[in-house]
Amino acid sequence: MRYRKLGRTNIDVSDMGYGAWGIGQKQWLGGTDHEALTGIRRALELGFNFIDTALAYGEGHSERLIGQVLSGHSHKVYIASKVPPKNLIWPARAGVGIDDVFPGDHITGSTETTLKNLGVPYLDLQQFHVWNPDWLARDEWKRSVEDLKKSGKIHYFGVSINDHQPESAIALVESGLVDTVQVIYNIFDQTPEAKLFPAAIKHNVGVIARVPLDEGSLTGVINPNSKFAAGDFRDNYFRGERKLEVQEHVSALLADLDMQARDLPQIALRFCLSHPAVSTVIPGMRSLRSVEANGSFSMLGPLPSNTLALLKAHAWDRNYYL
Repeated sequence: MRYRKLGRTNIDVSDMGYGAWGIGQKQWLGGTDHEALTGIRRALELGFNFIDTALAYGEGHSERLIGQVLSGHSHKVYIASKVPPKNLIWPARAGVGIDDVFPGDHITGSTETTLKNLGVPYLDLQQFHVWNPDWLARDEWKRSVEDLKKSGKIHYFGVSINDHQPESAIALVESGLVDTVQVIYNIFDQTPEAKLFPAAIKHNVGVIARVPLDEGSLTGVINPNSKFAAGDFRDNYFRGERKLEVQEHVSALLADLDMQARDLPQIALRFCLSHPAVSTVIPGMRSLRSVEANGSFSMLGPLPSNTLALLKAHAWDRNYYL
């Protein structure tokens, strides 16, 4: 496993992190808690030392599973979680004030619940689960975050940027108020490269690359016959003609790469790690097979420049979250 600095923090994180949304048992259906616990333990054995979760993932279920593993693990694991919006609206909506989304008592109460779920005395990184640049000028949330730091309940703070809106956090990065930003970044959505990543490098803010496999599109297995259970997040994400669109884009990508679909995940993850702004990438993992495969990709290192140049042509402007 390779390790990188998480921005200006004093943390060396595994460049392959563990994304823990899928083990929450709410939005991603399938799998068992036993499978999740086995996968997390194996990830730690392989050198993963960064886990990204959230209070909203299964109403704390993801955090509690992680806590079970941490209680029997002796080596340092860096845990990042997120404060859910109080109004439970993702992404943050224009015109909705921060008082309705992240009032001070909600920030503090959510953090304390997360600490209880995880069974730890502090969080290495706490994040807002949504962000609206209109909130930057408000002082209340800044005081709440600073109080959490002073009390020792969190060490660092960041935000998870709204879906496909990387430029909405540039002023925040420039402000010096955050240690990290979490952003969608993958072969299809390369937009953070234009402005967010240069700002993060300039201000030494850590970047956590999320959705590196585009919710499964870049695994190479999505096609018009793919089925998801009712209530599964992917059933909506890939609704209508979207599965066919994905298949067409992935087929073109594989043709240009001259490779088989089974090799696409490692290309997709290494693409994210090829950008110097990225500190860690957090693919979702539930099965032991996925954990072991993703862990092995870290040591392959960045992609060669000719491959990266080819992948530039496969950026795809669309938002399936709408």
